[in-house]
Amino acid sequence: MNKLEEELKEIENKLGDPKFVSDYKRVAEASRRYAEIQRMLERKDDTGSKYDEVIVEIRAGTGGEEAALFSATLLEMYKHYAANQGWQYHLIDSNLTPLGGYKHLTFELYGKDILKKIQYESGVHRVQRVPETEKSGRVHTSTATVAVLPKAKETDLEIKPDDIEISFYRSGGPGGQNVNKVSTAVRLTHKPSGLVVSSQEERSQAANKEKALGILRTKLFDIEKQKREKDITEKRRSQIGGAERSEKIRTYNFPQDRITDHRIKKSWGNISKILEGNLEPIIEALISNINLPETR
Repeated sequence: MNKLEEELKEIENKLGDPKFVSDYKRVAEASRRYAEIQRMLERKDDTGSKYDEVIVEIRAGTGGEEAALFSATLLEMYKHYAANQGWQYHLIDSNLTPLGGYKHLTFELYGKDILKKIQYESGVHRVQRVPETEKSGRVHTSTATVAVLPKAKETDLEIKPDDIEISFYRSGGPGGQNVNKVSTAVRLTHKPSGLVVSSQEERSQAANKEKALGILRTKLFDIEKQKREKDITEKRRSQIGGAERSEKIRTYNFPQDRITDHRIKKSWGNISKILEGNLEPIIEALISNINLPETR
């Protein structure tokens, strides 16, 4: 909340600068962000507690272009669900394909009870449907992997500057076309671990670097956390199984108009309605199942 209040003051100062307000596009963007921050601050509860900040990654798995298109389908589902919940959504990085799919993408969610609601979305999502490019009408099976990670704070993990290699590049559009004339996108390589993260959706190198650092810190913190909890995790897996990120957790069967969550062996009809963001029945069923492990 303190960071949001500081950003609000910065925007107020910019809007009071004659040079800044002469640029209509910058003013429109700043005004939009100003209103967004005000809404977030207004939603702060009476206890003043911090809200959840979550990083979500979606990666196309098996299935080529259809897997990339399915990743786009999942993104739209989560965007609609976030809007229904009153959460803030912000795209950080993406690799868009010529047909409008995503090889991979990363976005942030900010709001109340996010982890409680979507902590069980981590895992392999499978789709069975006839691709738009399929002329014979044959059903294809494709997958996409979702990872939900609580965003790490600066105090959670220190990243040494010497451990990071920074490179800048132009933000890319469909088919690899460069849509920006300035190299504002940032790629960070963490030399000790080999992790590579990037951010290209912000308008400046500094903002993209900050976003990329947030992703890197979150991933490193998650790795450290899993190391610390290895014994507990192994014991939990041996007792319940079926909820690891590497395992198939859900199938979206379009020909049968059915979504099945394999961890709780339950199905729902009307796929189109669920993909429009009506995930609540599935979310509530997962939350109420006490045998599922948490990803925190």
